[in-house]
Parts: sequence; structure tokens; C-alpha cells
Amino acid sequence: MNESLEGIWQPHYAELGGEEAPKMMLDKMEVELTAGRYTVRFGGETYDQGTYHVEADGHLSLIGVTGPNAGRTIPGLFKFAGSALSICYGLGGARPLNFSTGQDTTLYLVNYTRKQS
Repeated sequence: MNESLEGIWQPHYAELGGEEAPKMMLDKMEVELTAGRYTVRFGGETYDQGTYHVEADGHLSLIGVTGPNAGRTIPGLFKFAGSALSICYGLGGARPLNFSTGQDTTLYLVNYTRKQS
């Protein structure tokens, strides 16, 4: 597990298939990564939960347990740029090759900042 991933993260930019997500939606979302578990909250309510693990430097996988991703494995790439975290998720089950979605609607790119406790 990568300790630097741990914490509560607020998305400040996201895109799916090249289309930017509305800021209003991002402002209501947060992702918590703690001890190999992830929780996605929307408006303070738990929306999705599961486990995550780092497979190699910059590669991770989420395994959904409850919520819309239950039973799914979602591979991804992650990188840090200063205090920001970028994750590109392969929603179709294939690991993304880079941090761009283009027109591919199975790729979801999110840039996060760590929330202060």
C-alpha cells in the first residue's frame, strides 16, 4: 500500500470521454483512501465502497464491494503533481495508457487535492 495515497481527496477537475464534469458535482464529492479501502461520498452520503491496492509504481486497482461498482475491478494510473493527485480510471476494465481520456467513454480522469482535516 502507498501511504501517500491515504487521506480524503476532493476532486477539482474530472472528465469522461473528453467531457468535463460539472464543478457543482465535484464540489459535493470526496474520495477517502485508508488502509487499503476506498469510500466515495456524494453530498456526505456513501455512494461507493471497496478496496484498493497499488500493483506497481503508478498503477492501482479498485475492487468494488458495495454501490454501483460492486463486483467490478477498475484498473488505473496515478501520479502526484505537488500536492495534487491525478487518477485515470479504466472503467471498461482495461488499464489506461496515459492521463488522457480523449473520446473514450470508458476512461475517467480525476484531479484531486487533499482535504484538510
